Formats: sequence, C-alpha cells, structure tokens
Amino acid sequence: MNDTSEYQVHLEDVVKHIKDLPTLPAVAMEMLQNLEDEDSSMDMITEKVAMDHSVTAKLLRMANSSYFGNNSKVVTLQQATAMLGVKNVKNLIRMTILSDKFPTANCPAFDFRAFWRHSIGTAICAELISRALHMKHDFAFTAGLLHDIGKLVLVTGYPDNYNQVLHYKAAHDCYLLEAERHTMHIDHVAAGLALAHQWRFSEAVSDAIRGHHDPEQENLHALASVVHVADAIVHALDLSAEENDILPLLSQAAWDTLGLSEADYISIFRETEMRFDALDQIVL
Repeated sequence: MNDTSEYQVHLEDVVKHIKDLPTLPAVAMEMLQNLEDEDSSMDMITEKVAMDHSVTAKLLRMANSSYFGNNSKVVTLQQATAMLGVKNVKNLIRMTILSDKFPTANCPAFDFRAFWRHSIGTAICAELISRALHMKHDFAFTAGLLHDIGKLVLVTGYPDNYNQVLHYKAAHDCYLLEAERHTMHIDHVAAGLALAHQWRFSEAVSDAIRGHHDPEQENLHALASVVHVADAIVHALDLSAEENDILPLLSQAAWDTLGLSEADYISIFRETEMRFDALDQIVL
C-alpha cells in the first residue's frame, strides 16, 4: 500500500500543464499589472473594471454590504469605487481574477472554499503586518493571496493524484508538504514557483511563494517572512474552518525579524478577523 509510483508527477509535467493552461485574459493581466503601479488613477482602474462583469458585480456587492455602513444604495461602478477607495478596489480585483481562474476540480477530498478562505485571510493579515512595518502593502496582499497557489496547480491538473495526497495526510496526520512529496514526489511550493515564472509574478511575490514554509533561505525578499508569519496566524485563527487543520511550524527567525510588539499582533489579529468576515461573504 506504500507504493505511490502511479501518483508521482515530474516537475516538467507540471510545467507543461501550466503552459497548456489558458493564460490570464489580456484584460485581467493588464488589470493586475496596473494594480502594482502606484501612479494608476482610480479612473483608469474603473475603466478596466467595467470590462469585467464578475469584478463589477462584486464591487457593487461590497459597496452595499453592511461592513461599509452605507445608508443609500450604490448603483453605479463609479459610486462604488469612489466609496470603497483604491486599496479595497485593488484587493477585490485581485481576489476575483484569481479565484475565477481555477474552477473546482474533481477532487472530493480538497475543500476549495477552505483554500480560498485561508488565502484571503493570509492576504489580509500580510497586508496588515506590512503596514505595521511600513512596507509596500499591495505586494503583501498579493503575496499572501498567492502563497499557496501551487496547491491549485496540482489539484486542478492532477485531481486523482491530489486526492491520494489528502488521504495520505489524513491517514498519517502529517503536514501537507510531507504528503505531497511522499505521494506525488513534488510539492505545492515547486508547483507555485512554476506558475509564478509562467505568469511573470514579481520577484517579491515569487520569493514569498518560495519561502512561506521556509523563510530562512538565503537571499529571500523580506516579504517571505511576512507571509510566513501571516500564514501561521491565519491557521491559528482557523479562518479556513477546515477540519483537522494542522498548525504550521513557526520560524523563530522570521518572527524575530519582524520585531512587532504584542500590542501590534493583538491589533493585527482583531483587524484580520474583522476584514475577513466582510470579504468572505462577498468574494466566495
């Protein structure tokens, strides 16, 4: 029963699968690139959003949610973007484009909703940590959102194989990385980096994917430590609501590098939960 040879996947096969995936639509790719440009105006962003009905619908839903406490109904995209502000608009665009890109695969053991709940929670938490450290917030949110994207590469490309990964994890009560490496001989970090290369993610975001489990590697962008700690916090807060979730090991070096106070973390915990509750109902 320990023979997993039929479920092994080579990295070159994963890369070929990624290359066979449709690239992000031109409008979505342009929109994501514009989001990293601090000089991009709200008018420019609104113009791009208007070309994507899914993003438009979610922006209007967010603007009319109780979280923003608006008494009058928001009916136009211009009203919504003006009310929500640049940061909220950018973050919702990122979440919608990426969550719409990977359809649910035939892998019964994989909980797609829990995956996106964890990814969104990590994105929010990473942004809050980066703000406390006076780092660039947009990169932090994107890196938190994408840190586990390799899981989607594997589960959508090889659903049967990944089902076996999850069965192995449950049977042996081990970390997912161990189950992936034992069953498929590849892990979601390697798969995520392959996607990052293909879709031309920034070096900072790629380093966050590379180091979110091991932020003590040499020459990693500081964002890797931010996402590593955010990932651990969101697991501890159980925002994914996933059964039998295992808390990841926390790097003491990464924790010490951030150098945040207890008061900082208490504030980050509270705001992460508050923002997550608002976005969870809108995006998923």
